[in-house]
Amino acid sequence: MSQINITKQNKVVRGAKRANYDVQTIFSIVDAATICHVGTSMNQKTILIPTIHGRKNDTLYIHGSNKSRMVQALTEQECCLVFSIVDGLVLARSAFHHSMNYRSVVAYGTFELVKDYDEKYDALNVITDHVLPGRWEEVRRPNQKEMEITSVLKMTLDQASAKIRTGDPVDDQEDYALPIWAGTVPYQQHIENAVPDTKLDPEIKIPQSVLNLYK
Repeated sequence: MSQINITKQNKVVRGAKRANYDVQTIFSIVDAATICHVGTSMNQKTILIPTIHGRKNDTLYIHGSNKSRMVQALTEQECCLVFSIVDGLVLARSAFHHSMNYRSVVAYGTFELVKDYDEKYDALNVITDHVLPGRWEEVRRPNQKEMEITSVLKMTLDQASAKIRTGDPVDDQEDYALPIWAGTVPYQQHIENAVPDTKLDPEIKIPQSVLNLYK
């Protein structure tokens, strides 16, 4: 499947010219996003939480405590996921036309509890390596107790759409003559120098997964 089916639910209405339903484009944004925001309702109240995620093929994984009410809520009803990345500030001549260049994905679906032990273990690998690729191979793996107190949820990314803005500000025609600077300011997440744990043995070197961040 090269493109996600457009339905009434995932169709982008406002700003439709920026919509994108290409599967690989959607997956690339999901992978590039540091976190996702998950929205649903619980006890007749709308809730929205940020969480770490990981993707394997068309399956999205998140995790949480077995005691979390949120985990139960997500498996009982449809939810909405939002992934967003800011690429630049768009500064127009008028306040009204200021914007941002961005990449975003909105996905809908109902999470399913991962019951198979091997899939659950693999999903935690996927989530860990989303935080930092290669980190799973460098650390102690989850023990039995940790596996038992952790829930992993999964959802198929088959009801999603991307929305992307690039390029210059778009001003009203008469405003182009105004003596006001306009343009874009590229915006990127900045990785700073790693800071060791205060309890770390000074003989332990920075791992390759962290060093790869600076390449």
